Amino acid sequence: MPKHMLQVRARYVRYAAHRTRKHPRFSTLAPALALLFIAIVWGSTFVLNALALEQYPLYAFLAVRFGIATLVLVAISPGILKKLTFDNVKLGLAASIFLALGYVLQTASLLPADMGGTTPARSAFLTGIYVILVPIFQSIIKRKLPNWGVRVGVILAVAGLWVLSGLSLSGGGLYDWVLGDTLVLLAALAYTAHMLILGFTTHKHSTSTLAVIQLAGIAVISAFASFLTGEAAGMPTGQTVWLAILITSIFGSSLAFVVQTWAQKTLAPARVALILVLEPVFGGIFGWGAAGAIPSRELIGAVLLIGGMLSAEIIAAKRMEDKGETFAPALQGIPTIPRATKEQARKRRKHQRQIRWAQSWKRRRGGSGDDYQI
Repeated sequence: MPKHMLQVRARYVRYAAHRTRKHPRFSTLAPALALLFIAIVWGSTFVLNALALEQYPLYAFLAVRFGIATLVLVAISPGILKKLTFDNVKLGLAASIFLALGYVLQTASLLPADMGGTTPARSAFLTGIYVILVPIFQSIIKRKLPNWGVRVGVILAVAGLWVLSGLSLSGGGLYDWVLGDTLVLLAALAYTAHMLILGFTTHKHSTSTLAVIQLAGIAVISAFASFLTGEAAGMPTGQTVWLAILITSIFGSSLAFVVQTWAQKTLAPARVALILVLEPVFGGIFGWGAAGAIPSRELIGAVLLIGGMLSAEIIAAKRMEDKGETFAPALQGIPTIPRATKEQARKRRKHQRQIRWAQSWKRRRGGSGDDYQI
């Protein structure tokens, strides 16, 4: 090829590379804004659920919501159904039981005030306590002390609960505590159990398939509960109910899972945690906006609880970055379970194969092979 043609070709290659190169700021801005949108949607669901429950029964609402979410997620990724292995189904069904229990308790806490329900703002803040409970229970299971971030988070969370409860050191009694608040705390425990079960996920499991199984499991469990309790529920009617169902199912569950999976390929775990911890913040803003008032005790308690969540979550995210891990996408709520990246998982499997080969070779040579440990 003539020299001048080579020069023209080289200039074209450099121009094409310049045109296709992604700007680093834009490459992280788009997923960050997408995650922020998901956090806003999750925050709005507390008010939407409270409004929908005034017109439609609890279990029927959850059955329709998660039934639609299942269909939408399968429509977005049809290949999910090809990975319905025994391991995925077993773990997904176990996780869906506790996730369904958490959703039932959390949604029931938003029933009208004359039925003991709490406010959407308080429900949003109290639900996030599972972010602190998960590492505590993980430390108990592993028999290790939690890191200092979790310890600070526990102190702040306890202080926030004390302020929210209205507990008086002199007179005693929980002046501001209602049945709905207790239901939210029980929901946080159910979410904690759900996250701990998902902590057993290995490279044999598909995250997207597990998500579909859990969504379908919640829909089936809620429909069965609606039948057993004799709810008089036909098809949903009214714009408020359908608006709540469509936003919570499509944007709050299916699309949220897809966005998290995409965004976490670019964003660092600490940034993901920082954005998604804003969910209870937006929940409080929407809740206070709907109520038309911001109680001072709720505001102080909310600040303490959010501080506790940030302390526990950000420290965990920083440690995950050092290990080459990221968060496993959550169906709704702040993710807490670490997951190795594909490259990290590939290196682990390669290392394990090397150890197994070394153990086998040692045994063939007459040794025990116990000196090679995984």
